[in-house]
Amino acid sequence: MKKILYTLLIFSTLTISAQGRRFFENGEVQLQNPVEKINLRYENELPFVKVSINGKMYNFLFDSGAPTVISTAIYSELNLNKKHKSKVKDSQKNKQEQIFTELPEMTVDKVVFKKIGAIVLDMNSGELACFKVDGILGANQMAKLFWRINYSENSLETTKDLSLFDLNGYDFIVPFDAQPQKTPIVETNILDKKIDLTFDTGFSGRLKILDKNFDSKKVKQSIETFGTNSVGAYGAGKAIPGYIFKADLGLGNKSFQNELISTGKSNLIGNEFFKDFTFIFDWKNSKIYMKRIKTTSVKLESFGFSYRFIDTKPMVAFVFQQENFPLKIGDSIISINNVNLDQLDQDSACHYFTNRVEKDQKTIDVKIKRDGKILDFKLEKKEYLN
Repeated sequence: MKKILYTLLIFSTLTISAQGRRFFENGEVQLQNPVEKINLRYENELPFVKVSINGKMYNFLFDSGAPTVISTAIYSELNLNKKHKSKVKDSQKNKQEQIFTELPEMTVDKVVFKKIGAIVLDMNSGELACFKVDGILGANQMAKLFWRINYSENSLETTKDLSLFDLNGYDFIVPFDAQPQKTPIVETNILDKKIDLTFDTGFSGRLKILDKNFDSKKVKQSIETFGTNSVGAYGAGKAIPGYIFKADLGLGNKSFQNELISTGKSNLIGNEFFKDFTFIFDWKNSKIYMKRIKTTSVKLESFGFSYRFIDTKPMVAFVFQQENFPLKIGDSIISINNVNLDQLDQDSACHYFTNRVEKDQKTIDVKIKRDGKILDFKLEKKEYLN
């Protein structure tokens, strides 16, 4: 269930004034070579880059679904000035007021960005802390260059001249509209509806649509779910009913059959889909060029539940609504396959958050605590919607 649960690090500013639009337009970039190769580390279905700020190295998420973000620690260390404050919402519609600042300089390998607008965020809260991220290289920063990404090879290249990228074989072309913070929005056709999705490299999953866009009459079968199936920058949303289903997808000039889609609080397309392609971002012409490099089997295999670590304790947070399923939302997990998960420190909780005990297992023994009672269950991984 890892691909259905976590992680979404997407922001959208509630109101964008003329000042706010200019804020995300500001900044400049310098390259030493016509095409620069950038360090990229793709793990846990998320892309990361190393950046240098004031001579110190940091770990940033390469996230087209968000504007540039720096940690409160960086903001304090550099003694940066507050430009303004504004309310920001994440993928779960949680809202907080954040400081907007300007980062004087950031170096990514040999690429130097100057005067980039950034949001200041506490990066050490909840599940976000487990990724040890110091910030986000976001869409407003990306939009100043052309980027070519290939997760399979940990390859990231950038240039100011699109003609330096050979577009031969990039026959999958996706037009997009850019939001004020430059996040790309692509139009799709799902369940005979036009649905706009954020093209989001900060989303580890495949496809997600708002609950209101689901129509049970137009799918052959679906899985009813309940719980929290994603986490935003400010934490998880409320437990809600939802669905997982397969449907055809129309995107750009291509059609895809039997794509795996879940419902939630955002419309997103993410890395589980992108990793089968090498793709190029072109903000100048508002297009994404994609070339297939592999075909991954799209199937849903699951033990029927997922869990979050809340204050270092694993709690059942998401279940398939199926008859006689033994686990319930809120069950405290004591152990899985005799691996004790009941008394973990923060480092251990983060280890098991990113390295799930049940990964690659066909059957698991789960010990849980519910209403003061200790209960044991054996679960088998099943394939759904086949």
